[in-house]
Amino acid sequence: MLVTQAFNSGSDMQMRVGYLVNQYPKVSHSFIRREIAGVEAYGIPVSRYSVRSCAPELVDPRDLEELSQTKILLEQGKVPLMAAGLRVALRSPRRFLSALGQAIQLGRSCDQGILKHVAYLIEACLLLQWCQQDDVQHLHVHFGTNSATVALLCHHLGGPSYSFTVHGPEEFDRAPGLALDRKIATASFVVAISSFGRSQLYRLCPYEAWSKIQVVHCGVDQQFLDRPDTPVPDNARLVCVGRLCEQKGQALLVEAIRRLREEQVPVELILVGDGPLRAEIEAVIARANLQDCITITGWASTDEVRETILSSRALVLPSFGEGLPVVIMEALALGRPVLSTYIAGIPELVEPGKNGWLVPAGSIDGLTDALRSLLTTPTDELQRLGEAGHRATAQHHDAYDEAKKLAQLFTQTCPTKTRVTSTCDS
Repeated sequence: MLVTQAFNSGSDMQMRVGYLVNQYPKVSHSFIRREIAGVEAYGIPVSRYSVRSCAPELVDPRDLEELSQTKILLEQGKVPLMAAGLRVALRSPRRFLSALGQAIQLGRSCDQGILKHVAYLIEACLLLQWCQQDDVQHLHVHFGTNSATVALLCHHLGGPSYSFTVHGPEEFDRAPGLALDRKIATASFVVAISSFGRSQLYRLCPYEAWSKIQVVHCGVDQQFLDRPDTPVPDNARLVCVGRLCEQKGQALLVEAIRRLREEQVPVELILVGDGPLRAEIEAVIARANLQDCITITGWASTDEVRETILSSRALVLPSFGEGLPVVIMEALALGRPVLSTYIAGIPELVEPGKNGWLVPAGSIDGLTDALRSLLTTPTDELQRLGEAGHRATAQHHDAYDEAKKLAQLFTQTCPTKTRVTSTCDS
């Protein structure tokens, strides 16, 4: 049941938060949609902003509804963007020049260069205008990449305070090139999605700043937690959900399936997703003559993902690099065990012998052995593993419980309502 609760912000007037994401809504960002819904359920209105649009790939009606509520910076065209930059420069020349200096400094130290950061400054000017129009008191950003840079520069221009959620692995791989240390220093707080993620952020900032780092998990909503009584099916179907790319490990999964077929172990695999490695994976499937047992569906809606997981005996995700994949939470919430890898935050949720299997990332032998074990495990044992996974997910990854943590952080950051207004230099 959806909870509605308004937090006391220390003012009779309601605060409003803005959410900024590089691409929103997006097929793989359903967790952000759930988080926003949870924050709003706790009484804090949210304005949605995105740098770019992913409209062509959207298939879920809920994503399409979010798209209708989202303002997209780069869809406005050059004229509105340049007009916003000129407006800020004329009204607040000192702030603009100071922010320009900040952009140049970031460009010199970051991997995207000065011109790119000047472009981010112009985007920040339009974002500032939107925050003023929407009466946004605080910006929350997902991912510590370019969208966090835009929020930092918007704040430097006199815009609202900001915070951001770091997922990994990209942010950790590129930490110096993204100036994550500077973003942590200027943010009101920073969110990690796992204890592992928090430890990596601790490495990037001085001990005195560790108190800024908070853990707020990504989560699933009642669509998954209020699962029907659907027993684990007595079949050999496995499902892997994710972008078809190197770091997700699907190519190794196909090789493991080939080995099992040579052993005459019955197996069927559904790959849900699309991406840059699709043609290569299709070629590997064809060379191994596995077209009869491996299917690639392309992008799917949340409902389609849910039904595919329910029709399978387990989720398999042999990734090399992750934060903590939401699809693992979805599968466990639906009562399906998970086979994944010992990386990042995954072992904080998947426990071997309790709700799934973990193997060393990149090990075809380990993956093949675990798959064989999974496929020969009786369904009543799989049911026990799935039920344990459901309990763990409900306890630690309920989207509305996690949104409450964020809502409290927002109100602590903005205890009184302060309108973001255009300021002129005196």
